[in-house]
Amino acid sequence: MAAVELLAEIWSRVTARQVVPPSSQVLLSAAAALAAVILAWRLVRILTTVVHEAGHAVVAMLVGRRLQGIRLHSDTSGLTVSKGRPRGPGMIATLLAGYPAPAIFGLVAAWVLSQGYAVALLWGSLLVLALMVLWIRNFYGLLVIAVLGVGIGLASWYLQPAEQSLIAFTLTWLLLLSAPRASMELLRRPSANSDAGQLARLTRVPAGVWSTVFVGIGLFALVVGTAMLLPQVIMR
Repeated sequence: MAAVELLAEIWSRVTARQVVPPSSQVLLSAAAALAAVILAWRLVRILTTVVHEAGHAVVAMLVGRRLQGIRLHSDTSGLTVSKGRPRGPGMIATLLAGYPAPAIFGLVAAWVLSQGYAVALLWGSLLVLALMVLWIRNFYGLLVIAVLGVGIGLASWYLQPAEQSLIAFTLTWLLLLSAPRASMELLRRPSANSDAGQLARLTRVPAGVWSTVFVGIGLFALVVGTAMLLPQVIMR
């Protein structure tokens, strides 16, 4: 009975709409996220890498590849290994998914927030992290997922709705702002072993073109996501 009541409570929280925090706090969360992307990039990039590798993993399974595992490294890099044909549309789609994943997730998160479901966003993020645990294959990766999961879980359960909304806004800004920066780094420092480099070998389209596409996707998501979030502040 206790389990049923717990599930009912979680469902009640997930489906409830939250009040958007005061305008000053939402703008402050955007400023804080921007400062973090500029001044604490190494820490922010860990979050970006988690979503990046999740993107590879999800698309790999969607195209019929067999997911082998995910590794997160202390230098903020990551690796997702899947088994299947080394060439062809499935492999290309899997490689394509990484860099756009933070931008796409940030865009979806912005839409969810625009509908007033901040807690649902936090619980959804927690579910993604829980599923990733099944595929993490190194201790550092488990540690990263555990820290993120515990933090989001505690915030989802114990904080007040206004505080939960503020955290959800901040996480969304971090993804929207970090996605273009990660792609710009790839464009400035190309590598044959990067996603863009591997795509170049598979498609004969230069790596610089793929990196530019990634930057474009990140900037597009940032513009559209901002357009979704700011009216929640300006029109209140």
